[in-house]
Order: sequence, then C-alpha cells, then structure tokens
Amino acid sequence: MPGVHGPRPGRSRDRRGRGARGVLSLPGPLSPAGVPIHRPRRDAFDDLVAAILSRLEPHFDREPDHVEVVIEEAPLLPEAWHEPVPRSIVTAVPGGFRLVLYRLPIIERAVSVEQVEDVVWTVLLTRLGEVWHHDPSDLDPR
Repeated sequence: MPGVHGPRPGRSRDRRGRGARGVLSLPGPLSPAGVPIHRPRRDAFDDLVAAILSRLEPHFDREPDHVEVVIEEAPLLPEAWHEPVPRSIVTAVPGGFRLVLYRLPIIERAVSVEQVEDVVWTVLLTRLGEVWHHDPSDLDPR
C-alpha cells in the first residue's frame, strides 16, 4: 500500500500564529528535556529586572541600607482609588527597605519592549535614589 513516510516536504505549518508545535518541541536525542516553545512574559520581566539589578550590584555592596527588590503583578487598591496606579512602592522593613515593582502597571505604560526596559530602569533608579539619598543619575551605570 503506497503512502507517505517521514516528515512532509516543505515548510511546517504555523496555524493561528501560535508558533511551532509537535515534534519540534518534544524531547528527542538532541534535546532530552524538550525545547521550550513558549516562555511566559512574567519570566521575561523577571529576567529583565534581574539583569538591571546585576548592573546595579556595586551600589548594593556600597550602600549601608539593605534593599530587597520584589516583583508583584499589580497593587491591591481600594475601590475609591482615583489616582494613577503606582508602578512601585518602597516600604521600611526590619533590617532595611523593600522595593516592590508592579509588573502590569509598568508594562501597560510602555509601548515597546525597549520602552519597558527604560521604564524599569527609571523606576528602579528613582526608588533606589530615594532610599539611598542619591540623585538617580548618579546611580545610573548606562
């Protein structure tokens, strides 16, 4: 009985714009754990913040006030809130400060990926400048 054996010739289909599916993403001899096809935006934002914090590491080593940076999705606001949603807050905690970045308000105010990076830089430098009593431009390593 004649039939087609092996992969189909030509390009693989990408129906509905969801990216590659099937055999390409399954574990195989060259990728035993499989290939991650989809990466959540939350992970990409976390990696961006981690990269920026690694560039600011010398300041964290020099400054006496310990700052813990935390990422949350969005702030919990009362129903009567009429001001713009904050992108971050700084609170005093035992042993230092906690800087909370809100991912969704930051992403919503940006148009492109490059602008998200600029907004994260601005928010981090501004808040760290408040905590350490420095001008944000003095902290900026770019």
